[in-house]
Amino acid sequence: MAVKIRLRRMGAKKAPFYRVVVADSRYPRDGRFIEEIGTYNPLLDPPEIKIDGEKALQWIANGAQPTETVKALLKKSEILK
Repeated sequence: MAVKIRLRRMGAKKAPFYRVVVADSRYPRDGRFIEEIGTYNPLLDPPEIKIDGEKALQWIANGAQPTETVKALLKKSEILK
């Protein structure tokens, strides 16, 4: 089972809001997930990033692979170096 840390799109049309979730890679983007570990709101200035660093690092240590976008968000919020 390949586990990924990725974004789940929420919000209205043309007003995106994302949740950072841990999900099996076989599930659809907005489908089933294992755990929610944070949120990302790109509409605010500056964009709001709230991610539970301990949970994110724990999932990465257990083998979860963050997507490129989530990896950039983790670096921006200084959870990953």
